[in-house]
Amino acid sequence: LSVLEMTYLFHVLRPFNTRKATEIVAAPKVYGFDTGFVCYFKGWSELRESDLGLLWEHFVLNELLARLQTNRIQYWRDKSKHEVDFVFPSRSAGPTVVECKWSAASFDPTNLISFRSSYPSGKSYVVGRDVTRPYRRTFRGVKADFVDLNGLVQELTATGNRCLTPG
Repeated sequence: LSVLEMTYLFHVLRPFNTRKATEIVAAPKVYGFDTGFVCYFKGWSELRESDLGLLWEHFVLNELLARLQTNRIQYWRDKSKHEVDFVFPSRSAGPTVVECKWSAASFDPTNLISFRSSYPSGKSYVVGRDVTRPYRRTFRGVKADFVDLNGLVQELTATGNRCLTPG
């Protein structure tokens, strides 16, 4: 796996945590660079609607890695099976999180709310393939900005955004 990671065929995300008893601290997630390979590996010859979200997640990660030139991307999961797709740690501004959705209308905020109950500071984004104009929604006090992929990259690279640099 480390050879495949060094050649950029796979990318391994480590879990974001602060050693809370409820967090997963050691189980990495593996993403493939080539969504065609992911389909082959999963044995998919025809895509179902349910497969598109997973492929979108792989695609978004590939784009973030290429366009942001950072390896500071993690994911978060707790023992209650709440999971956030991508986390950009920042001690000073709070972690920035990204949820990937093939259809923004199908976004369920449960996992984001769970994450923000432990980490209230930081920005939250939902990157949807079908988002044509950015908008914001609030779920039980948690704000989430819905953006397309280009908008997400612009937000993450905006001047003053601390999610891409240590500290």
